[in-house]
Amino acid sequence: MIFLNRLKLPALAVLIFATIFTSCEEDLTTVGSGVVGGEPFKNDKAVFDVFAYNKKIKAVATNKLPIYQLGVYEDPLYGRTEAKVTTQVLLPSDNPTFGSYSQEQEETENADVAAQIPENETVESVYLYIPFLTNPTGDADGDGLIDELDDKPLDPNSDTDGGGLTDAQENTRGSNPLDETDDSDDAGFVANQFAKTFDLDSIYTNSRLYDKATDENLTFNLKVQRSTFFMRDLDPNANFQEAQEYYSNQDLASNFFGETIYDSATGNPLSISSDQIAVAKQDDETTEDVNESTQFNYLSPGIRVELDKAFFQENIIDKEGSTELSSQTNFKEFLRGLHFTLSEGSQDLMFLFNLKAANITVTYKYDSADTDGVVSPQSKQKDLVLNFLSDSFSSTTGQLTSTDGNAANTFINESYPVEIMDNLDTEENASKIYLKGGAGSFAEIKLFDEINSSTVIKEIKANNWIINNANLVFYIADDNLGAEPQKLYLYNTETNTSLPLSATDATGQLAEYDGALTTSTAGKGIKYSVDVTTYINGLVLDDGENVTLGLTTTPNLFLATNSSAMLENGDEQLLPVANTLSPLGTVLYGSAVDAANADKKLQLEIFYTETN
Repeated sequence: MIFLNRLKLPALAVLIFATIFTSCEEDLTTVGSGVVGGEPFKNDKAVFDVFAYNKKIKAVATNKLPIYQLGVYEDPLYGRTEAKVTTQVLLPSDNPTFGSYSQEQEETENADVAAQIPENETVESVYLYIPFLTNPTGDADGDGLIDELDDKPLDPNSDTDGGGLTDAQENTRGSNPLDETDDSDDAGFVANQFAKTFDLDSIYTNSRLYDKATDENLTFNLKVQRSTFFMRDLDPNANFQEAQEYYSNQDLASNFFGETIYDSATGNPLSISSDQIAVAKQDDETTEDVNESTQFNYLSPGIRVELDKAFFQENIIDKEGSTELSSQTNFKEFLRGLHFTLSEGSQDLMFLFNLKAANITVTYKYDSADTDGVVSPQSKQKDLVLNFLSDSFSSTTGQLTSTDGNAANTFINESYPVEIMDNLDTEENASKIYLKGGAGSFAEIKLFDEINSSTVIKEIKANNWIINNANLVFYIADDNLGAEPQKLYLYNTETNTSLPLSATDATGQLAEYDGALTTSTAGKGIKYSVDVTTYINGLVLDDGENVTLGLTTTPNLFLATNSSAMLENGDEQLLPVANTLSPLGTVLYGSAVDAANADKKLQLEIFYTETN
C-alpha cells in the first residue's frame, strides 16, 4: 500500500504538493520564464498517484459485433482461448426467384410465353468466403503497393519494377507494379489481371502476430456445421421490447448442431495467404470477340472453401416458392444458421474478421428455352449470394439504422494462473494491472486518491496552474510475453463514453483510443501513454466531476460503443465493445509497486504553467 493511502483529507493535498514541488525542484529544470498577462510564470511538471483496481469479466454480450474472433489463441500468461462463431444466414430477398421465372410460373403452362418452362435449377458449386482484416496503414505512401514490397515505401512516385510507370500510375491503370512487362502500352492489355498482395492484420499464432516469412508453412482446419439453435432477435423476458443478448459463455453448438457441410480435417488443411484470391469470370455471351472465362475477378485475401452442394440444393434451391423461403423470418426459422470452428493444424491460429463482409455464393445452372420453345438444357448460369449480417442505412442521414441477421461469438477460456486470479476483484490498489480482451479483465482507475476527491483540483486552481499537458503512463510489466495490444482505451465509467478530446485530437481517426503502444527498437512494447489533458482541464476550468475511469485493451479500430457484460462478482454493467473484439492481453505496472520497479510506477503527469 503506498503512502497516500494512509493520509487523511484535507492534509492530503498539502502533503502531495509539498512532495511534488520538492521533487520538481531537484529533478527538473525550469523550461522558461516570461509574462502571462503581465505576470511572471514558470513551466514545471508534477506527478500524482493513480489507483487501479482489477476486475474479472465472466462473460460479454457478443451478438451483432463489428468484428468476430475465430480460432485458438494461446497466451503465455492468460492461457488458451478458443473462439467459435454461430450465425444466421440471410436470403438476398424474400421469396427469391431462381433462374428466369418463379416456381409458380414454371409450374404454370403459358402458351403465350414459350420460354416459360420448368428450369431444373441445379447447383454447380457453393463457396464460403471469409475475408481477413488488412492493415490500413500498411501502404505508407498510398501508391497501391504495400510497404513490404515497395522499393521506396515512403515515396509515392517510386517505380518498383523499373518499367517506366510509377507504382501509383500502375495502381490507377490496373497493371502490376512488380512486373515491368506490364508497363507497356499493349493493345491487348486487360486491367487488374493479377493478384495483389495485402498487409494482413489481426492474425495470431504462437502467441504473436502472424508473420508471412516465419509462418509460411502454417496450416489450420475449418469446420462448418448446420446450427439448429434458433437465435431470437427480441428478448421474450423483456416482453419482446429489447434485443436478445447472447453471451460469450453460451456454447451454442454443444447441444445444437446438425450435419457437417465442410471439414478441412477430412481433406487438405488450409493455409494463410496474403495474396488476393482469383475467381474465374463467367463468359459473357454478348461479347463474341472476348472470352471472359479466361479472365479473373479478385477477392481480398481470406478463406474460400467449397461447401456441400447437396445441402444447398436441398435446403435452398429446391425450396423455391416454398413457405420456408417466403420471408427472412421463415427462413431463419427453417435454416437456423451455421456454426464455424477453427482447429489447430500445424500450430494454433486465431484471426479477427468482419462477418458482414463474409458470404456464401451458390452458383447454379438451369434450363432455358427460346421464343419457339426450343429447350437448351443447363445453358444458363447464375449466382445466389447469401450473407450473414446486413446493415441498413438512412437514405437521408447515411447513419446506420439497423442490422439484419444475428451472430454470436462464444469463448472458451482456460483458467487463469493463481497469480492472476488472486489479484482480480480484491478491491486493493493494484501492483500490476491485468487487462485481457474478450471475456477477460479490465481495470477501474481513480485519479489523485481512492475516493475521487476534488481536493487536489481545488489546490491546482488555488495555485493558478495552466495545464499544458497531462498524461497517464502505463509501463508494461516484465512478465508480459504475448502479442501486445496496440492501444489502450480509457473511458468514463459513469457515462460509458470516451474521455473528451481537444479539437485537434478529435480530427484524428484513432484519437478516440489515444493510448498507443510505444515499442523499443527491437519491437518489444515498453509503455502506453494516454493523453488526458482535456479531461484534466475540464476538472480545473469547468468544474467537471472527477469520475472513476475504465481501462481496457482495444484493437486498432475506431469503436466507442458499449455492450453488456457479466462480472465475476455477479454484477452486470456496460463495457466498451472494443475490449470484446480481441483475444490479446497485457500486464501493466500499477502504483503499488515495489522499490525495484519504482521507475515504472503508474502516475499522472501534469505539465503546467504557474502564474503568480
